[in-house]
Amino acid sequence: MRVSLITDAWRPQINGVVTALESTVAELAAMGHEVDPITPAGSPSVPLPTYREIRLATDARRKVRHRLEAFAPDAVHIATEGPLGLAARWYCGRARIPFTTSFHTRFPEYVRQRLPFVPLSWGYAFMRWFHGGAERTMVTNDPLRAELAAWGLEDLVLWPRGVDAEHFRPVGRGELGVRRPVFLYLGRVAVEKSVADFLALDLPGTKVVVGDGPARPRLEAAHPEAVFTGYRTGEALVRALSDADVFVFPSRTDSLGLVLLEALACGVPVAAYPVTGPEHIVEHGVTGYLAEDLEGAARAALGLDPAECRAAALRRSWRECTEAFLGHLAPRGAAACTTRPGGAARDALPEE
Repeated sequence: MRVSLITDAWRPQINGVVTALESTVAELAAMGHEVDPITPAGSPSVPLPTYREIRLATDARRKVRHRLEAFAPDAVHIATEGPLGLAARWYCGRARIPFTTSFHTRFPEYVRQRLPFVPLSWGYAFMRWFHGGAERTMVTNDPLRAELAAWGLEDLVLWPRGVDAEHFRPVGRGELGVRRPVFLYLGRVAVEKSVADFLALDLPGTKVVVGDGPARPRLEAAHPEAVFTGYRTGEALVRALSDADVFVFPSRTDSLGLVLLEALACGVPVAAYPVTGPEHIVEHGVTGYLAEDLEGAARAALGLDPAECRAAALRRSWRECTEAFLGHLAPRGAAACTTRPGGAARDALPEE
């Protein structure tokens, strides 16, 4: 199958969305499919406010139209709601091409944390419109599907996430060279990740933050006792994760939290709030602890078996996830989008 994958999130960005999409593209290629990722790479772009490492393409309509017409895909998947995603939605609606979408990021909540006067309902009204044109919208887990359905999103199907357990693996201790036990957070250092909650915990040993973002200077100045490493990738990231005794995940807004699976694959138990993403991944009392008392959860997780954590991660392969993705696509000619209320043909955008 020839698949066009349109995404505003792509390398050199470092986040779970990019990891999931790159892993899916690699698996599709290994299965014999041909994929054309339409990304911001090579386009004139501007930085997203408060997310300067995320670049927004400014030639989205021209680029998407040219690539789709040249590649002539059998199926189109729109992964993000940014300029490229909007351009692809417009083009598919105009050309009456069925497409699928996926929900990765709670942008309505992110916007509200930065602009408290903006109601969540406005953000989800946009989400209903954007994803309402799709044949199906892929989500990572059942609790998230229920939440989105309550906001009025329809035709939601499951596309789970996996982990590369050959890359993420226990490689021994001593990489960070800090006092034990080591409580580690990995991810973007931004307001929506609630890293301040982690740093405020009264824990023995050392708190380590791996990652970067706009909140880092303020948090680093406020918490000189913590260790901030900045971004780590490849083997350096695996060594840092493996050196942790507990992975602390304070975010309440992640739709999944792919880093949880990466930590478990390294044999590191998780402490997190009992919210949608962690509840789908962590087995309470076995591979981690979920509680509103995040400090108590982190202390309790010290006693868990790293082998159980590793075993849980081994049950989640990218190949199985990619097979689910393939099963949800809407190949051209196979979907009667003109007869489906809310389909791409119904709300096609006008021509330029």
